This record gives sequence, structure tokens and C-alpha cells, in this order.
Amino acid sequence: MDTPEASLLVVDDEPNIRELLSASLRFVGFKVVSAGTGADALAAVARERPDLVVLDVMLPDMNGFAVVRRLREEAGPHPRAGGDDRLPVLFLTAKDGVEDKISGLTAGGDDYVTKPFSLEELIARIRAILRRTGGGSDDGRLVAGDLELDTVGHQVLRAGRPVSLSPTEFKLLAYLMANADRVVSKLQILDHVWAYDFGGDLSIVESYISYVRRKVDSGADGAVKLIHTVRGVGYVLRRPVQAQL
Repeated sequence: MDTPEASLLVVDDEPNIRELLSASLRFVGFKVVSAGTGADALAAVARERPDLVVLDVMLPDMNGFAVVRRLREEAGPHPRAGGDDRLPVLFLTAKDGVEDKISGLTAGGDDYVTKPFSLEELIARIRAILRRTGGGSDDGRLVAGDLELDTVGHQVLRAGRPVSLSPTEFKLLAYLMANADRVVSKLQILDHVWAYDFGGDLSIVESYISYVRRKVDSGADGAVKLIHTVRGVGYVLRRPVQAQL
């Protein structure tokens, strides 16, 4: 039997959605267990030790935010080879308001998907989180065209030449590369790179995007520009077409 890409826990109180998600994720190579309540989710985490939890916000006994807070408060270190000890969580939410997103991220979530969503988007976000956190199989190396980032050796190369980045710039670039070809909002970047150390000031994101773009794109003579602004939405690092084939 092939080794699963990673182990997932899917938590949703609607049986049809839970079964569809579980079957779809198994089909693309994940090991999946499921739960329908917050209490069952907490028990499953202790029993199964998954690499990531896909967690619906609206549950019958407690909301998803409360589940994550319990996980963060009660769970001991979560051993995953090569990764950090914090169990990653992807929220599923029917709400699209900023307050709901902030609640999810500050509760300890790693990302969120708003219902209705495509299975392709969900799978892409799961894999992006696993790359960032070290769950699943990964050698710590991110590549986008001629841009390479080594998370273990803390080194960045553009067309074979070293790129000098500050620790924050490195973390920002790593986040963009882990989410290559997917637009991420300023709010998502702020949470994952700064963890709200700047009190929610989104202008810091604009400044650091400018710093990284200057070093990675402007500093590479004749190179394809990789970091793009999507007005009114956020930023995206787009891989050159040939790099995706």
C-alpha cells in the first residue's frame, strides 16, 4: 500500500459534507478520519494524532474556535518529524466577514476556507499548510522558477545567486512560496508572518512586500517578476509557466 501523503482529521456536523470531504481527500492520497462534534474532534486528535485538522466553525456542541483553544491549552507537544509541535488547523466557515476570519486566526487557526468552496482549493490550501508547518513529506526546499528557498539552511537563491534577506523578509518570502499561485490577503500574511505583533497594522505588510520584491525581483537582472499585487485582494507569488509543467 502507498504511504499516505499526510494524516487528516475532518470535522463537520453535516454527514454529507463530512463524507464527501473524507472520500475526496482519501482519493488524492491522504489518510482521513472524521468527527461530527467538537468533543469527538478533541478525542480523535488525542487518539489519531493527525498532521492537520480540517475544522468546521459551526458545530452542535461548541464552535470550531473553542475546539482550537482547547487543543492549544490541553494538548501536549504534537510530534511530527521535521515540523513544529503545533497541530495545524484549517477552518471551514460559512461566514465571510473580517471579524470571523480574525477570530479564527487569532484562536490558533492556520488558514480558512469560506463555504461554498471547491475541492481543488481546499486541497491546495491543505498542502500549503503542510509545507509551511512540516507536516507530510517535504525536504524543506521551496522552488518557483529560478527562485529557491531552503527553510532548513535558511538560504535563498535567485538564478543561482544568493539573496540576502532579514529574518522577517525570509519568513514572508517562505509564506508566499508555500502558497505559490494562490492570492493571500494582507490579513493572512500579517497573521502568519507577524502573529499580530504589530497590532493588526496592515501597512507593515505593504512595506515588507516592497522590501522583498526589491531584493527578489528588482535585484534579478532580466528575470521574470514573481511577486504580484492583486488590487483589493492581496499578493501572489506566481511561478513561471514552464516551472508548472
